[in-house]
Amino acid sequence: MIGILSDSHDNLLMIGRAVTLFRDSGCRLVIHAGDVVAPFAAKELAPLGCPVKAVFGNCDGEKEGLRAAFAAFGEIREAPLVFTEHGLRILVCHYHFPVPDYIGRGEYDVVIFGHTHKPEIKRSQKTLIINPGETGGWVTGKATAALYDPKTHEAEIISL
Repeated sequence: MIGILSDSHDNLLMIGRAVTLFRDSGCRLVIHAGDVVAPFAAKELAPLGCPVKAVFGNCDGEKEGLRAAFAAFGEIREAPLVFTEHGLRILVCHYHFPVPDYIGRGEYDVVIFGHTHKPEIKRSQKTLIINPGETGGWVTGKATAALYDPKTHEAEIISL
């Protein structure tokens, strides 16, 4: 199982709930699609006990501090982040507007993004598109994350 979150915006309570969800679900990898915001919030992901891959969002200003915080348990870098997991090509970005271009290339099995704060799971051609919504819950009042099963190629949005 892969845990997915985005737009946590320093909400430590909701980050903690996401960590609990991911640990209880047996996640072997967690992906953060941007807007962690501060290094102190990033450190809340350390108890996951699995690697975390993340991209910077538009609100991640303290990039060196975030890199240092993530170094103990994963990585954070500029988008797009492309990697292979369970034989699947996964692309992670923060913004929604390049997603149609990424899908159009036909190179990715999964495209993950955030920024809109709107949870969404859909398919386009062979690509599964996942926006976990906003984990922080500050904007919409709804804190969400996603679980993705690479074996079944299915995902679900979970309220925190």
